[in-house]
Parts: sequence; C-alpha cells; structure tokens
Amino acid sequence: MTPERETPNRERTLSGATATSRARARLDQPRAPRRRVLPEWDPEAFGRLSERIARFLGTGRFIVWMTVVIILWVLWNIFAPYHLRFDHYPFIFLTLMLSLQASYAAPLILLAQNRQDDRDRVNLEQDRKQNERSIADTEYLTREIAALRIGLGEVATRDWIRSELQDLMKELEARRQHDGHVVFPAERSDRPSVRDVDDR
Repeated sequence: MTPERETPNRERTLSGATATSRARARLDQPRAPRRRVLPEWDPEAFGRLSERIARFLGTGRFIVWMTVVIILWVLWNIFAPYHLRFDHYPFIFLTLMLSLQASYAAPLILLAQNRQDDRDRVNLEQDRKQNERSIADTEYLTREIAALRIGLGEVATRDWIRSELQDLMKELEARRQHDGHVVFPAERSDRPSVRDVDDR
C-alpha cells in the first residue's frame, strides 16, 4: 500500500508573458466608478441653457437692456461724486465687461447653432425616410391601378354588351329578311308551352 500524496491548495501562478503585476479586470461586471478631478455636468442641460441664452441675446429686449446699462454706467461715472465713481473716463472696466460678455456670447451662440444643426439633420433624415415611404406607397398604388385597368379591360362593360346585342339584332334581322321567317327557340312547336306545363 502506497502512501497518498498530499496536494497543497496553492493558487497557480503565471510566469513569463502571461504574468501580470495587477489583478485582471472581470469582463462580466461593470467597472467601479472612478473619481474624476474635473467637475461633471449634464451636456443636454448645458445645451438647453446655452440655447436659452442665445435666444435672449438675439432679441430686442437684450439690446434695450444693454443700452440702458451702458448709458447708466457712463452717466454714473461722469456725474456721480468723484469718490463714488468706479470707472473713470476712458471707461476701461466697461470695455472689459463688454469684451467678457462678447467672449461668452460667441461660443454660446455657436453651441446653440450646432444643436440646431443636429436637430435639422435629424429632421432631414426623417423627412427623407418619409419621402421614401411615400414614393414606395405611390409606386404600389400606381401598380395596383394599372392592374385594375388591365382587369377592367377584360370585364364586359354595359356599352360593350349593348353593342354586341345590337350586332346580334342586326344579324337576326338580316336572317329574317333573307329566309323569310326565322324561328326562334321560343316559337318552336315541339317545345311545351307554359300553359301545358301548368296543366301538368
């Protein structure tokens, strides 16, 4: 009897090209969220806000309010007591504020235009698909109408039946005139009459 070998429970270690210094990520589980250094924001909400601001910048109300603010700014810095003035004559601070407003307004307007372009592209794609469906439906209806016309060409119409009956009447009239008398099936003597059928 040989003694049983004891196999220790050791984890198998990889060596060579398959060895890794860190634990392998499992593909059947989602990654743990990483901490981000930069703040996160909702791009859709930011886009809606930029569109709102861009719409306001393109209205007459914004121009009126901006004109009123600039006039009050200039009048205050000219006629107010000297120690209460915050922007003296060359109005450097006013220029800085207007430049800051313009530097923010331009990207917001461009962002709003990009979003509008994306919406227009989606609408054009939907219109193109709708037009393709309409063209396909029109072609189908055209084929159906053509098939109905072909089918109606083979159906006996009232005018055609009338012309056939007139031709038949003319033919019978011609036979009567030629033979003297044409015996119709209803006039044959060997056929029982309605009175005979009733007597039975």
